[in-house]
Amino acid sequence: MRSRSSPHVVVVGAGIVGAAAAFFLEAAGARVTLVEAEAPAAGATGASDGAVSVASKRPGPMMALALEARAFYRELSASGVLEGLFHPRSTFLLARGDEEADLLERHGADLAAAGERVVARSAADLRRLLPGLGASVTAGIEVPNDGHAIGYEITARFLGRSRPALRRSTPVRGLKLKGDRVVGVVTAEGEIAADRVIVAAGIGSAALIGLGDVLVPRKGQMAVTDRAQPSGPAIGGHLMAATYLAAKRGISLDKPHIGLVIDPLVTGQFLIGGSREENRSDRRTDAATIAAILREALDFYPPLADRRVIRTFAGIRTACRDGLPIVGPHPAVDGLVVATGFEGDGICLGPLMGACAARLALGEAPATDVSVLSPQRFAVREVAQ
Repeated sequence: MRSRSSPHVVVVGAGIVGAAAAFFLEAAGARVTLVEAEAPAAGATGASDGAVSVASKRPGPMMALALEARAFYRELSASGVLEGLFHPRSTFLLARGDEEADLLERHGADLAAAGERVVARSAADLRRLLPGLGASVTAGIEVPNDGHAIGYEITARFLGRSRPALRRSTPVRGLKLKGDRVVGVVTAEGEIAADRVIVAAGIGSAALIGLGDVLVPRKGQMAVTDRAQPSGPAIGGHLMAATYLAAKRGISLDKPHIGLVIDPLVTGQFLIGGSREENRSDRRTDAATIAAILREALDFYPPLADRRVIRTFAGIRTACRDGLPIVGPHPAVDGLVVATGFEGDGICLGPLMGACAARLALGEAPATDVSVLSPQRFAVREVAQ
C-alpha cells in the first residue's frame, strides 16, 4: 500500500532488468516512473537467445549468481508472477576434437564444484538424445536443470503486473543533482523529479553514470528459421558449442568470432547465434557473418539444412571490461543505483538483479549478495547532468 511518504523512483531503461526493478519497487509500495529511450525490450532484451543457463557461465561469481537467478525464475513461476513463461530444459555443451573436449571436462568439473548437476555424454549418447547431431561432435556434457525464457515476454509480464508510469521514446540526457544526491533525471521533454534513480539502460548507461570506458558494446548477429514442427521445441535441449564457453572463459580457440548456440524455441523454430563483435554498436547484419554462423550450425546439426532462414537480426550486448556486471549504489552519488553490463547473461540474471536493484534503491539489503558487482570497483568520472 502506497502512502504519501512512499518514495518516487525513476528507473531508466525498460529492458528485463529495469522492468523487474519496477515490478519489485511497486510491490514494496514505491511509486515508479519507467523512462525508456525507445520501447520496452527494444535493446538487448529483445535480441537474445533466452537461455536461463548456469551451464554457460564462467566459474566464480557469475556461476554462483546464475544458480540463484535460475532458482528465482522457478520461484516466480511457481508463485504465478512468471507462470507459463519459464521452460525447464537441458543445455548440451558440445565438443569437436580433443582440445574442446578437454575444455568441457574442466568446465563440467567447475559446474559440479558449484553444486550443479552435470552428466558426461559420449558421442553415442548425444546422438541418441539429439537425433541428427553432426558427425564432427565427439563428446559433450548435459546440464539437465537449465531453462529458457523469452526476454520480451518476461518484460511484458513484469510491466503488466506492476503498471509503472511508462515514458516511451524518452531518452535520458543526464541526472539532476542537488549536491551529491540525485533528485531526478533530465530528458528532452524536461525534468522528472525523483527520490531515487536506478540506471538500467544497457550501453546507454555509460554516459550517465560516469564510469568512462568501463562499459563496451559487443554486437551479436543471429538468425531465426521456420518451424521444424507445429509447436514445441524440435530437439530436447539447447545446443552450445565449446567455442562459446571459450569466449566466456577467455580461452582462445580457432573460431573466437563465433560462439555458436542452437536454441530450439517453443514455437518449433530454431534461433541460431551468434557472433561476438567487439566495440560494435550498430544493429546491421551482414551476409558473411550470418553465413559463418550457419556453416557452424550445419556442422553441429545437419537437419538445419531443411529449414529456411526467415529472419536475421543483431543485438548489442553491454559488456563490462572485467567480465562482471555492475550492480550497486553509485560510489559518488547518493540515491543512485546502477544495474548494467550483463552482456549475454541479462535474460538469466535479469529478474534477480532487478529485485536486488529495487531493494538497494529503497535502502535495503538485497536477498542476494551482489557486493562483488559493486560499481565502487571502478574509478568514477563526472556523471552526466
